Amino acid sequence: MCSHQPPCPSADSADHDAARTVAFRPEQGWSLLCNGLVVFDDTGELLPDGRAVEPRRPALV
Repeated sequence: MCSHQPPCPSADSADHDAARTVAFRPEQGWSLLCNGLVVFDDTGELLPDGRAVEPRRPALV
């Protein structure tokens, strides 16, 4: 999906959330990155293959 230079990290790389934002819907709480990743305000993620990544919330002490 990424057509700019330098290309963004792929959706399966460790730094995948460093990709550029191509769509931003703050009223709905999500952003689409150019590598196909959907990131949510609660830090959860939806990968291009449909797998979900649980939110990375800080542990309550």
